[in-house]
Amino acid sequence: MPETTAPRRSARADRRVRTAVVAGFLAVPLLTGCIAEPVPEPTTPSGSGTTAAGTPGVPATSAPLETTQSSNKAPVYWIGRSGPNVFLYREFRDVPEQENPVTRALRAMMSEEPLDPDFFTPWQNPSSLATSISGKDVINVDVSEDAFNSNLDADMAARAVQQLVYTATAAAASSGLIDSGQQIRVRILVDGHTDYPAFKHIQLGDLMSRGPGMVAPVWIIDPQEGVELGAGNVKITGRSTKAGSKLRWQVLKGAEGEAKAPYLTGEATAAAEAGRSGVFTLDLKLPAGDYELKVAQAGAGDGPDRNADTRSFTVR
Repeated sequence: MPETTAPRRSARADRRVRTAVVAGFLAVPLLTGCIAEPVPEPTTPSGSGTTAAGTPGVPATSAPLETTQSSNKAPVYWIGRSGPNVFLYREFRDVPEQENPVTRALRAMMSEEPLDPDFFTPWQNPSSLATSISGKDVINVDVSEDAFNSNLDADMAARAVQQLVYTATAAAASSGLIDSGQQIRVRILVDGHTDYPAFKHIQLGDLMSRGPGMVAPVWIIDPQEGVELGAGNVKITGRSTKAGSKLRWQVLKGAEGEAKAPYLTGEATAAAEAGRSGVFTLDLKLPAGDYELKVAQAGAGDGPDRNADTRSFTVR
């Protein structure tokens, strides 16, 4: 899967505003009973209170581990909605270099805003955070209890824990700290102790790995949200969890301050060959303007398209 990066947008509102918005969005009355399947499989030997179940059109696969890259940008996973479903999406972020790659990626996940307004994080900025690597395949994360100060139901709590697992493993693999050719596991400690109930639902302490069915079935990798690109040929890259699947895409265009209108539409096929499974690319010629790209899995027959991802960007 291509691992591309993009410039970071300007800073958003301060942390207090972010916390209020997230807390309101994640209130139990809103989330309880409204999270669509699939629910993740248990990721520890003792289980986590979740079960595995499939949803039509949502393959129960996990994203392949990130490959080593020369960029110092950190891979960070966020939670986002696609219709009735909730998935993990990744962005590459600029981060300070005074901490190790895993710690700084997790700190960004817990304390920063996603670039894409469709994404969010239920994690809170922790007063302490440390990571280390044991042996060849285990990442230890020790985080303070205040990181869990969000009110979540069990399904969203499971996704939040997997958000941490995906981010930690991505950072370790992309920085070359751990060989991406093996399964990487994560042990989460809270203030140095095991057996903490994360968000009051998920028992921590045992080794966890990436859960299937968590990543978005369709995922625009590049460009990232809000970037500016040069006019002319614009290359879009992304991934579908279903190799060889048909995708439909649409580009909407508008001048600054105007509503966007349909500009281009088309179809693409996710690659099926080894090493590029699920990857799709679009080569578009776009004049200056503000754009929104939408990519979705094509519905069967006359059925609706599914699992759309969107991305806004500007061409100068």
